[in-house]
Amino acid sequence: MTKLNISDNLAELIHYTQALQYSALDETTINALKTFLLDSIGVGICGARVPFGDSLLNLCHAWGQGDDAQVLNRNVTLPASSAAMMNAWQIHNQEFDCVHEEAVVHPMAVILGSLLAYSQKNQKVSGRDFLSALCAGVDVATTLGAASKAPLTFFRPAWCGALGAVLAIAKLERCSETTTANALGIVYSMLGGTMQAHVEGTSMLAMQIGIAARSSIQAIDMANAGLDAPHNILEGPYGFFSLIERESDFSSALLALKQQPRINQVSHKPFPTGRACHGGLDALRTLMEQHQFGATDVAKATLSAPPLIGRLIGRRPQADMAVSYARLCFSYSAACLLLDGDVFVDCYDDIKRFDPARLALAARFSVESDGSEDPNAMTPQTLTVTLVDGTEYQHFLPSTLGSPARPLSQQQHLDKFRQCCLAAPHPLTYQQIHTLIGTVDDLECCDDIGALVRLSMGM
Repeated sequence: MTKLNISDNLAELIHYTQALQYSALDETTINALKTFLLDSIGVGICGARVPFGDSLLNLCHAWGQGDDAQVLNRNVTLPASSAAMMNAWQIHNQEFDCVHEEAVVHPMAVILGSLLAYSQKNQKVSGRDFLSALCAGVDVATTLGAASKAPLTFFRPAWCGALGAVLAIAKLERCSETTTANALGIVYSMLGGTMQAHVEGTSMLAMQIGIAARSSIQAIDMANAGLDAPHNILEGPYGFFSLIERESDFSSALLALKQQPRINQVSHKPFPTGRACHGGLDALRTLMEQHQFGATDVAKATLSAPPLIGRLIGRRPQADMAVSYARLCFSYSAACLLLDGDVFVDCYDDIKRFDPARLALAARFSVESDGSEDPNAMTPQTLTVTLVDGTEYQHFLPSTLGSPARPLSQQQHLDKFRQCCLAAPHPLTYQQIHTLIGTVDDLECCDDIGALVRLSMGM
């Protein structure tokens, strides 16, 4: 038998996930799990509209046929690893999925994409088991992210998501500690992904999420087949906190986890753009509502925010910018809000993205650092808007809409879900939307999680 060489902290994470039971989850936690499960399914359904999806699906077919699992809003079956990749990519590809702001981790994309594919392949995964595994995976991914005190260099949502997904699947599979440790070591050895794709605004950013989900399924398969792997993957000399997140306080993050499941700290995304854009958009919409100005009235606007915000979304608008670049450009997104009154997925389609008037308006917005020394802080933020007549308006934002401090209402949450389902390439009918909402609401009574994907197919 392979000798385990894992730290006490990693052993504690494994034991935590294996021991977590649905019966131990309180009503608030269960409601949060269902809320962000529905939200993530909605953005995954909508994510099927992104054009590269058809090419990716063709590649998946070329890589291997199988009928393990279906893909959200696509009436096809694939091997589980390919279905996990497609699901996770669709959840993240429009920057519309939820985020844990302290951890700077999108906790649902990799984990839910993987769990949906695993559950269909293995069939008859109950709603209760699924929710407890989902909770455990989110707890792990966000605890690892929250432990970091370093600026983003590697793509944290993919790395942390994969480790959380492996532990969630190992929980459903009831893997031994040795098999679980091997699966973690395997997925750690498979992972890649850096912030370079973010800096350049390429579609590879979301694909890193898809690859992490595929790797999670494959890591479990290889561990079950008997492949051994490095075990000291967190604190070993080349482990996660030594090599990837080089400044960390894992003990404090682990202690915080024991106080409350981290799904309760996750933020909604009201807009399909990087979360770092949301504070400025929230502030701009507030000022627009208060003072009734429009696009032709604005001379310039400046968003003052922690340095991370500028790093993530302070880029300048460009006439030929790729869609992934535009989604991470605050100036462009702010122009869309002024012109359209909202920011939805169609704002990043070619017809709007290449509009000279829209780009000219975007050039009037800028982002500056507020001098914060916290490399992972996203708030507070202050937006200052100067009108052409010299009038100046300012809005200070200590917390952003969609965060636990300012959560979306139930109606806002459901409105977003319905919009996503209607914007899919195979739109859902209102009855199908109603049925899917009801299925998630009563998920503890469900005896086959595969129903969630089947209900996403639309017309």
